[in-house]
Amino acid sequence: MNAKRWSAIGIALGIFIFSFFFSNYFSYVAQKQETSESLSDSLVGLLGTEALEERVIEAGDSSNRIVVLTVDGTILAGQSSGLTGDITYSHDYFMQQLEQVLLDDTISGIVLSVNSPGGGTYESAQIKDKLVAIQKNTNKPMYVSMGSMAASGGYYISASAEKIFAAEETMTGSIGVIMSGMNVSELLEKLGVDDTTVKSGEFKDIGSSTRAMTEEDTEILQTMVNTSYDRFVEVIVEGRVMSEEEVRKIADGRIYDGVQAVDNGLVDEIGYQEDAIKAIQKDYTLEDAEIFSYQVPTLSFSSLFSSKLSGLFQSTSTQESELTELISAIGTVDSPKMMYYYGGE
Repeated sequence: MNAKRWSAIGIALGIFIFSFFFSNYFSYVAQKQETSESLSDSLVGLLGTEALEERVIEAGDSSNRIVVLTVDGTILAGQSSGLTGDITYSHDYFMQQLEQVLLDDTISGIVLSVNSPGGGTYESAQIKDKLVAIQKNTNKPMYVSMGSMAASGGYYISASAEKIFAAEETMTGSIGVIMSGMNVSELLEKLGVDDTTVKSGEFKDIGSSTRAMTEEDTEILQTMVNTSYDRFVEVIVEGRVMSEEEVRKIADGRIYDGVQAVDNGLVDEIGYQEDAIKAIQKDYTLEDAEIFSYQVPTLSFSSLFSSKLSGLFQSTSTQESELTELISAIGTVDSPKMMYYYGGE
């Protein structure tokens, strides 16, 4: 094979890898979830529910407290961390915090700080259901403070709050469900790669990137998306005490800034976190309450470096096997995943 042929294949593969990675980012995250969850499970095992570390934000009555809970980042199982090892969002750890809030009788109010474009439908529903259980079973009020973004799943988990605050510049809304996919069958054909999938039923490989979607495929997946969307609408109807007609009118996937969200009923007031805290203190006679949050755990640099280095070697075994690994990944990485997610970033 001459140099031009190798060069053409290299360019094609480069374009494919770039497009494939960005189009299927969240599906990739889901497939890599097992590794993330093992780290998160280790963290939970070390801390234990009783050992959640607290950080006092404002001193006050320790028997009558307000907890500030933070969802910062994409709502997906496992955990995500920055280069310093600071965990931006750990789903297991956040669910552990909610369980502690449910059991802690000294907590009289909740301020949920949300800065998220949303995430998985399953994970968002887990959070929403737990928050609703806390509100119903303990009568602890919850106010929401939206950061720069509280869209899609970020709004989904906020809808049951007694009061929602957003800044004028907050991006919220994006009410809806998305399931992304990609068809690379023509590219594979040009590379001389055949799809040799063997399946037990017509729809076993539904959503596969190695073949074009059929009308039947689209109908099946669209039904799932519509059903999930209906649940989203119902959450807002119940949480915001709006009619279904009102919600569906504004729930076409578009985003709103804070001012627009107040006008259409998705948000109650313009304000920041400190405003939400002051409001819940005044509305529920909690002026003397201690205000605290749960301390976000930090991975050590050595642990982070070891994890990243291990993943690097696992994903790049030998130069000869890279093409084989890429092709084999096509059938697993691209599995469609329903998301309450705003993809405008």
